[in-house]
Amino acid sequence: MTALTDSIGYAVNSNWRHYVQLCKPKVVLLLVITAVVGMLLAEPLWQDWHKLLAATAGIAGSAAAAAVFNHLADSRIDRLMQRTRYRPLVRGTLTAKQALVFAILLAGVSLNLLWWLVNPLTAVLTSIGLIGYAVIYTRFLKYRTPQNIVLGGLSGALPPLLGWTSVTNQLSLEPLLLVLIIFVWTPAHFWPLAIDRLDDYRRAKVPMLPVTHGVAYTRDAIVGYTLLLLPVTVLPVCIGMSGLLYLVSALLLGGWFLYSALTLRLLPQRQSAMRTFYVSIYYLFGLFAALLVDHLWRL
Repeated sequence: MTALTDSIGYAVNSNWRHYVQLCKPKVVLLLVITAVVGMLLAEPLWQDWHKLLAATAGIAGSAAAAAVFNHLADSRIDRLMQRTRYRPLVRGTLTAKQALVFAILLAGVSLNLLWWLVNPLTAVLTSIGLIGYAVIYTRFLKYRTPQNIVLGGLSGALPPLLGWTSVTNQLSLEPLLLVLIIFVWTPAHFWPLAIDRLDDYRRAKVPMLPVTHGVAYTRDAIVGYTLLLLPVTVLPVCIGMSGLLYLVSALLLGGWFLYSALTLRLLPQRQSAMRTFYVSIYYLFGLFAALLVDHLWRL
């Protein structure tokens, strides 16, 4: 107990910015936005703001905890990669023990927050997502198969479902379609980054798709998943969840994303990969904004 207390005290005295960096705040922000959209789609006039804030904090904290566990698991290969060589654990600005204590505290507080102030269903689903990313993806899939980001993408696709269940306390088809959208989007989003960081992944011996199958094959796969997104994003309209405003937005955004993917495929300049990566982020923001605006418009 004394050792744990000393670790926490030492952690608090360290630079808080390093802890924020461990949490991957930009990634967490995107996950939280999709979760909040899930909440508002479930009940846009929901007035229980205390529960909404508790759910948002719990989901964000759990996502941040998963990111810290990811830093811990990847600290060895992070030393070998240009993109990650300045992370706190690599530079030694934080120790593995500090990061572990921080991750456990984040996970414990977040899951208890969801269990007691939101509902047990959301807490259980969030813990499944945490384990899926921090353990199944990071410790196993990432190093064993070039389909790692596809199989592991389900964990990152769960936030809309978590937002929905935090309001309704039940599973239904609508949030599962949102999970499906993010699940299909994830490879098309991540593989452009993997192409740009090919040398890093090759040096670290991580079997990302461009390392194992080549860049040309990966470009084709990106186009394939982007094409698959078009019919998948129309599914909410097919079940009456969304209307014309969302349909038009989804098709326009999908066309933009597909154009970027085709540019990467047909004009394979180095900067095209990162351009497609950033387009994918703006695409998801726009798609979920369209879902919400369409839903509010039709009330």
